[in-house]
Amino acid sequence: MARKQFDLIVFDWDGTLMDSTSTIVQCIQASAKDLGLPVPGDLLASHVIGLGLQEAMQAVMPDVEPKYHARMAERYRYHYLSSDHQLSLFPGVHAMLEDLSQQAYFLAVATGKSRVGLNRSLNAVKLLSLFDATRCADETFSKPHPAMLQELTRELGQDIRRTVMIGDTSHDLQMANNAGAAGVAVQYGAHPMEQLQACNPLYSAASVAELHQWLNENA
Repeated sequence: MARKQFDLIVFDWDGTLMDSTSTIVQCIQASAKDLGLPVPGDLLASHVIGLGLQEAMQAVMPDVEPKYHARMAERYRYHYLSSDHQLSLFPGVHAMLEDLSQQAYFLAVATGKSRVGLNRSLNAVKLLSLFDATRCADETFSKPHPAMLQELTRELGQDIRRTVMIGDTSHDLQMANNAGAAGVAVQYGAHPMEQLQACNPLYSAASVAELHQWLNENA
């Protein structure tokens, strides 16, 4: 059966497939507290989700000496590794990915996580075999630079114009815009609706079930 619009579907990880937004916010705040730095509020801490770790620490703490950004990143890793075993996929994610895989879409992940962190998560939730390719922030440019999507399409031999990026942050959607790919927003993650809509996504899903249905009907 001919595809309607897309051959390659790329997902963000945290806040899109993995229910990890609140944990990431708490780990950022705990890292600042450990170092005696001003603790960022929930809104600021959630806004940097999706960026590479170093870029996230610079964005959440722009007014502190640069030496603290690396120390923040170290403390963040400590806190996150202490709690990531408690994380789970959003309900419906596994079934959605299995369904899309059976329909022979190419599936990929573009994430602000490190390679070690993503592989750890993929293995924990038994999704490693479902993705055709993945790209992490410590392997290339951080979002919203288009490199992750450009590299994934090249690796898989796909057309960027028949690629869709699905994410919960403006960083994801801006990356899609910068790459010339389509962008689809999910409303249940880190960024508020108005920030997502400002990026002009093709669609905005309020739940995984809505996203799954839209992909089946439109992708």
